[in-house]
Amino acid sequence: MLPVRPSTSSQPLIKIEHLCKSYALDNQANGSLNSQVLFDINIEIGQGEFVAIMGHSGSGKSTLMNILGCLDTPSSGRYWFSGQDVAALSGDALAQIRNRNIGFVFQGFNLLKRMTALDNVATPLLYAGMSRASSRKRALEQLRLTGLTDFSLYQPNQLSGGQQQRVAISRALINQPQLILADEPTGNLDSQTSCEIMALFQQLNREQNITIVLVTHEDDIAAYANRLIRFKDGRVIHDESVT
Repeated sequence: MLPVRPSTSSQPLIKIEHLCKSYALDNQANGSLNSQVLFDINIEIGQGEFVAIMGHSGSGKSTLMNILGCLDTPSSGRYWFSGQDVAALSGDALAQIRNRNIGFVFQGFNLLKRMTALDNVATPLLYAGMSRASSRKRALEQLRLTGLTDFSLYQPNQLSGGQQQRVAISRALINQPQLILADEPTGNLDSQTSCEIMALFQQLNREQNITIVLVTHEDDIAAYANRLIRFKDGRVIHDESVT
């Protein structure tokens, strides 16, 4: 298994060159057809950046997020994460990256319903081989940092949407990842709670230098980021710093 090397100041955490993605579609009349979703994407993201990716439904932004998270593979082009060519990594090495180097936050929270907040946060540590006692101790500390100590033994259905998303963020942070990928993280939240969650992301980015890549379709949410990338029809049409 190849180790993941920490990104250096001269080396971007994420580097994508000429990346394309197509999916095979079955067509009864014409046989198998290809539907191209991403076209010649070239992006570099440095350690500590806070990037918002915007675009209409079907623009390719979520497909890109899946590739960045090592959940999908490009049809062509190259993707380097922390200096390593992702295509050259084994399945075990990719799983290690997903567990230890990348934290995922989703619109639907994706919490395990029959587990407490504490055990939801501890789960990645258990997968990494840590003992239950040690993982719960570390998870409790992480919940403290996100203001949820008093709710550690609550199950998801006993928590508000904002509290559930804070649990999800705590889980994403538990292995001290280099990168957080957040896909519409405020989509199920009211305006006030959305502001609180985005302020938390800003704090994590500013104080812990965690790279955050956020997918959103809302301009007010994207405004929390320091860089904006817009997609249209599978292509990058805009990429600039916003502060």
